[in-house]
Amino acid sequence: MQHTDIIIRNGYIVTINPEMDILENGALAIEKGKILAIGNTEEIEKNYTSENVIDASSKIVMPGLINGHSHIAMTYLRGYADDILLRAWLEDHIWPAEARFVKAQFVYDAAIHGCAELIKNGITMIDDMYFYSKETARAATKAGMRAILGEGILDFPMAFHKTPESMINYALEGHEEFKDNELIDFALMPHSIYTCSKENLIIAAEEARAHDMLIHTHLSETKKEVVDCLKAHGVRPVQYLDSIGFLGNDVSIAHGVWIDDDEQKLLAKKGVGVNICTECNLKLASGFAPIKGYKENGVTISLATDGVASNNNLSILDEMDMTSKVHKAINNDPTFLPAEEVVRMVTIEPAKIFNKEDEVGSLEVGKKADIILLERDKLENMPMYNVYSHLVYTMHSESVQDVIINGKVLMRDRKLVEIDEDELFEKAKYYQKELQKN
Repeated sequence: MQHTDIIIRNGYIVTINPEMDILENGALAIEKGKILAIGNTEEIEKNYTSENVIDASSKIVMPGLINGHSHIAMTYLRGYADDILLRAWLEDHIWPAEARFVKAQFVYDAAIHGCAELIKNGITMIDDMYFYSKETARAATKAGMRAILGEGILDFPMAFHKTPESMINYALEGHEEFKDNELIDFALMPHSIYTCSKENLIIAAEEARAHDMLIHTHLSETKKEVVDCLKAHGVRPVQYLDSIGFLGNDVSIAHGVWIDDDEQKLLAKKGVGVNICTECNLKLASGFAPIKGYKENGVTISLATDGVASNNNLSILDEMDMTSKVHKAINNDPTFLPAEEVVRMVTIEPAKIFNKEDEVGSLEVGKKADIILLERDKLENMPMYNVYSHLVYTMHSESVQDVIINGKVLMRDRKLVEIDEDELFEKAKYYQKELQKN
């Protein structure tokens, strides 16, 4: 028998592999951060042994959830400004608060809090844009979170940056500093077409490609953004980015609410993925992403929470439920966005968007052991006839019991292993008082 780091046994395993196999009474063997074997429990226990055995008799075992767009260091700004338009939210509240408070220690502390919250929501990987992103990288590493991180790039001073060149160079430094970190990747992340000049968008894309880094940006979040782009450039946002050589299969966008059919076809042609933030866009009344058009035109789409300052939570399970129901209603079609498809939109589809489908997004031999276990034996979760239906329409984050990232157990029975929750509570209260003074 081969000794392994962890064995998960007796689970209801939802693989999200190409065949979408489900294994009842299934088991996994984990070794050196990867899935070594997967099969029925009798077979795995016959061939493998471990001192760390997790009994998943009453649990769904599935790939960790992927959050395609977030700002986790904005955790301490949860509820700071609500019920206003996006531009007013940004310009009158969030940016002034950030100018005053966003420092290295603030970002590190808030990011640790955010990572803890992500883990408790069953999220094992994020794509995150903010400032002091190397501090977020340190926080994610301490927490054990897998992350693609980028420094927000804008034309005007923000945080400690005086110029967009400083923002780009900081991300390049992070790329070099964390290149051997299994959990962390750096990307270049120009904030948007309305905060970045044509020249800085071009420079960001060129630098990213010169260093083999991904590119991520907000795009077409509001109708005003499209109207302004037409006035300034004579074309819609996707066409504008294409005209300056920005688009490619290394690019993903957040929101993509106001994107027409021609733009959708262009995104598909260029291999650009879209990360849809349903709850945030509902709350800010930004609109409804054209998911039906994306699907018909072959655009890869995933779901995301955005930051808690505009959502105000980090629950991908809630995004799954809301997105499926809202778009059924919009399209007057109860068969639209079936549950199985929605589950793929938070696992293997975002893995494809971020060019990591060979590493994460499904439970297959050789992939990273990013795994979550959800409890079925709860009053509100019984009975279960279809696991995908359960994951989308029934379960909430409280059902997430165990989280493993890169083969390391980070939560057991809803108790965080690496992070002191009491310490998080005290720091959150401290920062709340400081922000309330202003």
